[in-house]
Amino acid sequence: MRNPPHYVVIGNGIAGTRAAETLRKNDPACKITLFTDEPYPLYNRVALPPAMKLQTPESKLFMKTMEFHEQRDICFLPCTRIMSVDLDARTVITDQGRESPFDRLLIATGGKPNPLTAPGGDADGVCYFQTLDDTKDLMERIAHARAAVAVGGSYIAYELAEAFRARGLHVTWLIRGPRFLHRVLDENGGALVDAIARKHGVEVIYEDSVDHVETRNAQVRAVVSIGRRRFEADIVGCGLGLQLSHDFLSRDRVSTEYGIVTNEYLETSVEGVYAAGDVAEFYDVQLDTHYTMGTWASATRHGEVAAQNMAGHRQPVVDVRQYTTTLFDSRMTVIGATPEIRPDIESVSHTDFGGATTKEWSYRRLFFFEKRLVGAVLIGDMRAKVDLVNLIRSKKPVWDQRADLLGAPPAIGDRRSPVSAS
Repeated sequence: MRNPPHYVVIGNGIAGTRAAETLRKNDPACKITLFTDEPYPLYNRVALPPAMKLQTPESKLFMKTMEFHEQRDICFLPCTRIMSVDLDARTVITDQGRESPFDRLLIATGGKPNPLTAPGGDADGVCYFQTLDDTKDLMERIAHARAAVAVGGSYIAYELAEAFRARGLHVTWLIRGPRFLHRVLDENGGALVDAIARKHGVEVIYEDSVDHVETRNAQVRAVVSIGRRRFEADIVGCGLGLQLSHDFLSRDRVSTEYGIVTNEYLETSVEGVYAAGDVAEFYDVQLDTHYTMGTWASATRHGEVAAQNMAGHRQPVVDVRQYTTTLFDSRMTVIGATPEIRPDIESVSHTDFGGATTKEWSYRRLFFFEKRLVGAVLIGDMRAKVDLVNLIRSKKPVWDQRADLLGAPPAIGDRRSPVSAS
């Protein structure tokens, strides 16, 4: 590397911004350029769902300012899209024709929502929920809407359904699979989420999807499902997963699958090029597999680790991912690894519908790999969260203690009982 080195970071979400901040702390003399295709400095994406419910004002969303970057001598370039990376010349080329050289490059570009491809999917009122601008658009539409359809079995689809209902709309939630988060929750967990949603007035439809969107003057009027059901709607909110943003890279040089493939140090197949956050399909040494994280806390840690390694250190990603969200008047936390990451992960679960209100219902599912606890899902009762995270980090074999960890009688194996195994 030249002296001082030039670091280029593409993407100013929490991974990219934290990386730039860490690089500056570690090297006051280095040059840092931070690109984003959005017009804003870092804002809190975790706070977008409460913002859509009018619980958080826009002014509280921003975590960094233009002045923050200026004061740290970080060249921040908003509204700039990277078109290509010349790996031989070590430059990135923007949509404005600018070429920026780099010694080390970090790609932290996240992803874009998968579009609704059914006929009428491009109508005015078909919406997505990924960015601050998406949130602003949805907030304006909700204020003038009466009914909405949320499409998908993902976190995003749930957040849309919850926000639509919180704002007083009639809500239909259309899920193609057998339940919400069907790779994370078992039948009992899905039944609990279904009951919570229905208690709050959401009509939930499973194993069905959009056939076409009815329109009038190019505006959404209704959704017709493959099962020939018709749902009137002013808004169709889509949570259909992400297409990760790495199409500006040469596939012949940089290894990509769903995300950008990295080792445990977040290094790609090209020396000096790193990936972090949602777009990184990194190698987990403990599970011996690659996967993407997709959580705010994990992206934060990725940014820190990537910055250390770009500066010449050798620090692996050692993380227990955690994602917590509201679930109408309850809460849900997903911790660590789930069968989405390795299909051979084993699990046990316990569901408790006791209590007069949904706030008192609870669900716990624990995931094991080679007798070690590697992940968990909690709904309702969160008291075990810290202990479970610490147990995952300990890497101790605890399969024989699984019933005790569930906090339920050891009725392992019967899905109709309070405790089930898979």
